[in-house]
Amino acid sequence: MEESVKVSIGQNPYQVSIDTRGHRWLADEPEEVGGGDTAPKPGELLLSSLGACTAITVTMYAKRKKWPLEGVEIELFFNKDKKPDPNTTVIERNIAFQGNLDDEQRARLLQIADSCPVHKVLSNPIVIISNPA
Repeated sequence: MEESVKVSIGQNPYQVSIDTRGHRWLADEPEEVGGGDTAPKPGELLLSSLGACTAITVTMYAKRKKWPLEGVEIELFFNKDKKPDPNTTVIERNIAFQGNLDDEQRARLLQIADSCPVHKVLSNPIVIISNPA
C-alpha cells in the first residue's frame, strides 16, 4: 500500500477526522446541510490537493530551470455551468505566477501545471474498491 489515509467520524454530525503519517486535520459540512462548518468540505479538500500539487510542481520546475518564479497563487472551483453532461466534473484552475517571468516561461509553467501527479490522477479513469475492514 503506497499511501494510506484514515478517516473516522464521531459524535459531531458530519465532522470527520483525517490522519496520515502523523498529520491530522478535519473535514465537515456547512451548517445548512446539518454539519458544524468546523472545517473545509470534502470537495474543498479535493480542490486543495490539486492546488497544492500544482503549486509545488511548477515551483520545483522553475527552481530546476533557475527561473525567477517568486510565488504562485491558484484559485480552484467546480464549474457546474460548464458540465457537458451529468457524469463529467469540470474543475477550473486559475493560476497566477509572480516574478519576472517572460511570456514563454509563463506558458511553459501552465503546461507543467498539467503534469502534477494529482492532476494526472484526476484526469484519468479512477477505480475505487470498497472492502470491509
